Amino acid sequence: MRGPAELADALPYLMGFYPDDSIVMVALNGERGRFGGRVRIGIPTDTAQWPDVADQLAECLISAGEERDTRPAAIIVYLCQEPAAGESGKDVKDRLRPLAQRLRTACGTLDVPVLEALCLSSGRFWSYCCPDFRCCPADGTPMVMPGTSVMAAAAAYAGMQVRGSLKEMEARLTPRTGPRAEEQEKALDAAAGALVPRMLRQDGAAAVRRDTLDLASAMIHRFRQDTPSGSNRARDACDDALITDAEAADLILGLQDRVTRDRAAEWMDGSAAAPALRLWRALARRCAGGYVEHAVAPLTLAGWVCWSTEDGPSARVALSCALALDPDYTFAQLLHRAINEGLDPEPLRRCLREQHREAVSAAAPGAPGAAAKKTPPSTKRPGASRPGPGGRPRGPRGGTGPGARTTDGRGRRRAGRDGDRSRR
Repeated sequence: MRGPAELADALPYLMGFYPDDSIVMVALNGERGRFGGRVRIGIPTDTAQWPDVADQLAECLISAGEERDTRPAAIIVYLCQEPAAGESGKDVKDRLRPLAQRLRTACGTLDVPVLEALCLSSGRFWSYCCPDFRCCPADGTPMVMPGTSVMAAAAAYAGMQVRGSLKEMEARLTPRTGPRAEEQEKALDAAAGALVPRMLRQDGAAAVRRDTLDLASAMIHRFRQDTPSGSNRARDACDDALITDAEAADLILGLQDRVTRDRAAEWMDGSAAAPALRLWRALARRCAGGYVEHAVAPLTLAGWVCWSTEDGPSARVALSCALALDPDYTFAQLLHRAINEGLDPEPLRRCLREQHREAVSAAAPGAPGAAAKKTPPSTKRPGASRPGPGGRPRGPRGGTGPGARTTDGRGRRRAGRDGDRSRR
């Protein structure tokens, strides 16, 4: 990169998308200033938060490099925000100047200089570091035409893809609103009311798990048979039309179970990956009204499929949306950290493939353990008979599942082994 113009043009390629309303900090490593780690966060609307945010971002980026024995030699700062009503790009630049200065100070305090701080707004960029108006005029410098720079050519050669803006990516995961949202919320209410008595039945949780996974498999097959085209918005509209409100409600509620969600994560590669990703996105958009937090499970599954198929930027966006709804959701936390640490998803894929093979083998006729076990002689007094373990439907890998209940030899009820239905 030979100047502010090329640095500004490089940002979408560094991130994989254009980061709207964002602070982005990129580390430069070594004497040649190679691009290293990067952090992004939305620009706080409360200016009182700017000092703390600046300190935390600087500490995060620099300490992460030190953990990998690559302490940054310098840092580049980007402030990206479009003008509000009545504002110009120059007004945005002036309004964000204190934030840029605070970021520079925070990095300098940790002995890492900021080589360049840029404001990107309204198709132009400004430098907070260059005082020369001959190269950095007060009215800003127009951004280069997309796809015409050296960085664009290098990215295309390397197979790097810019997936649009952050707002566009988040819009594909945002719950619907309006009359359609009201209809979906009614379907969710009805499904929730029907789910409770089902869960209270003997081995009801195992039956709900099985039905949810069967429905998800049918939906993935349906999505695979009908691949839409056009813009992202048009494709998402076609996907929304492929699934009814009742089907979406049953899947959304069923995926709140941890074991069901983990089994659904097995659709993460091969021909099932693309339709599964479309399904999880569609379900996230269906979590309307009071069911917004139910989107955490499909969002996390969407992030997992994206990471498994080597789409790190989309995975980060999906997982960030999930953690914004539930910061304590363990599966999303682990995936987000694994992506940020550059781990390989293949070990987890192997684990899920093995789990799938075990489940298929256990369900196959004639497989070990598939036949019903003999019920030991009862020591209870004669009375109404109850089905033994062999007569109950088996859950994933033979578990009894959340909510299932059994009885001990004295007729007292005890909780099943997998009685924890916490959303982890």
